[in-house]
Amino acid sequence: MDRHPRRWLILIVLCLSSLVLVIDNMVLTVSIPPIAEDLKAGAQDIQWIIDSYILVFAGLLLTSGSLSDRFGRRRVMIVGLTLFGAASLLAAFAADPGQLIAGRVLMGIGGALVMPSTLSILITVFDDEERPRAIAAWSAVAMIGLVGGPVLGGALIAHFWWGAVFLLNVPIAALAILAAVVLMPESKGPWRKPDFPGMVLSMVGMTALVWTIIVLPKDGISHPGTLAALAVTVLALAGFAVREVRTSSPMVPLGLFRNRVFSGASFSLVLLTFANGGLMLVLTQYLQFVLGYSPTDTGLSFIPLAVATLVFNALGASLGKRIGPRVMTASGLLVIAGGFGVLATLSVDEGFTRLAVAMLLLGAGCGLAMPAAATAMMGAIPAEHAGVGSALNDTVQQAGAALGVAILGTVLSSTYTGAMPTDAPAAGRHAITDALALASSTGDDGLATAARDAFTTATSTTFTAGAFAVLAAAGLTLVLMRERSKPAGTPRDTPAGLAEPVPAGR
Repeated sequence: MDRHPRRWLILIVLCLSSLVLVIDNMVLTVSIPPIAEDLKAGAQDIQWIIDSYILVFAGLLLTSGSLSDRFGRRRVMIVGLTLFGAASLLAAFAADPGQLIAGRVLMGIGGALVMPSTLSILITVFDDEERPRAIAAWSAVAMIGLVGGPVLGGALIAHFWWGAVFLLNVPIAALAILAAVVLMPESKGPWRKPDFPGMVLSMVGMTALVWTIIVLPKDGISHPGTLAALAVTVLALAGFAVREVRTSSPMVPLGLFRNRVFSGASFSLVLLTFANGGLMLVLTQYLQFVLGYSPTDTGLSFIPLAVATLVFNALGASLGKRIGPRVMTASGLLVIAGGFGVLATLSVDEGFTRLAVAMLLLGAGCGLAMPAAATAMMGAIPAEHAGVGSALNDTVQQAGAALGVAILGTVLSSTYTGAMPTDAPAAGRHAITDALALASSTGDDGLATAARDAFTTATSTTFTAGAFAVLAAAGLTLVLMRERSKPAGTPRDTPAGLAEPVPAGR
């Protein structure tokens, strides 16, 4: 494959397209209070403003990846960016919660069209030698958005109004669309019969799965709503698996999971994002409710994590080809487990030094492990399935993060309740936010101290669980990502991106 002369400029556009999605989700964390006040949004409205995006996004990922393979990856990305920008305008000027929720739904559709296309275009314009560096740069975007999102959101809200956090998306999306039209080649897979039943089953199954994960911590497994969502999830995803195995033109080639490298990378990413999803949930609350950080200070405190990730992304990209993705991924995961171990020792009056050490370890490990695992996973996917393969990568990470928030959030909540004194008021025994609000209104400093002590204990337990999840991921990596040797002359499985892109209209 000849190297595309504008490939590094194309990478900038792809990173910009991904960045707008990451920042949008992160700025929402600091935008909720002014949104609730201005739009008179209740607790249920706020929940839907947050959840509507992820429900639509997760449900459409596999379908959008399949569509990009069929109709063109650049074309689908441009459609997604256009929809995302237009929906951001609707959200920015929403006059009531219903309009904002509608805007978030449309943004979720646009984001689902954009995200798989970015990685699939990347692997078609970069060859085997340069692809690890390109994926490392693409992966680093998430960390930039992680830190920059809350800080930028806080600044915009302080100087303008909450709608500015959505309005920011419009010029970035417009710039990305213009650059895509001018710089990017079109590519698509060979024509295949559309798998409409597979699309419907995947959308229903993934949406139901995310909804189950959302309601499980709140309502419990025995609640009729939870049981109904779980039943729909199992039936739809089982039906999807049966459909993909039996059809001659599957939307997702499930045979990919017979590849040890693909399976090992997938399971490792699930467990890694599981732990990281819990990390963000727990650490942001610990910083604000226990140590008293503001939302902006909380965002700034993640700078060591972001810097370490960027540095070790670059280091991992240069070392990866020499030591291989299996060793690189496992090494990074062990470093991450060490970071979680340090976090498990945090105290109620912790200074920043121990936090900084933990975040440096977490960033270094993520910089080594995540690009290596993603590169291995994408390298095992045939070029004609680049779009749906990218969607699988995104789906794996979304599912892992959602499970991490749900399961580790439940561990956090139950441990907190168990650690609270038995004589504490019932209203403050289930959430630190409720306990601190009650303590503030009654002047009960003892309740506030007990809540912070209990939450710190719960934090330690949750981070310990995260460390074990990452250690399990390291073990799976070493066992599953070992490639079987093939006899000389045996054809190698076609990795994604080695075949020439099929020109549009062919």
